[in-house]
Amino acid sequence: MRIVYLSLGWLLVAIGVIGVFLPVLPTTPFLIMAVACFARSSPQLEAWLLEHPKFGGPLRDWRERGAIPRKAKIAAVTMMSLSYAIFWFATSPPALRAAVVAGFMILPAIYVVTRPEPPAA
Repeated sequence: MRIVYLSLGWLLVAIGVIGVFLPVLPTTPFLIMAVACFARSSPQLEAWLLEHPKFGGPLRDWRERGAIPRKAKIAAVTMMSLSYAIFWFATSPPALRAAVVAGFMILPAIYVVTRPEPPAA
């Protein structure tokens, strides 16, 4: 299983790196999952991600407190809202489909907004 977790961890890091350059693909959730995989396969890679100068802080905040920075919350909810608006105006969905998609976006938005924020640095 160690090889599976290690491979999955690297795949998730790769997707997270792609997300740095593509605004529609979030980075941090993939790196959170990568840290979890590395925790089961490679303590060195887990430490590398947790100590990374750019991503380490948010990963440690999530692991220790389940915290999401306010800027990230605003970005997430804004992108969800923008995505729904594009979906709505580009496809003119039937009411049921529009409601289902709205539910799939509203529930995660509520989850993100209700997470604590990390302490001020």
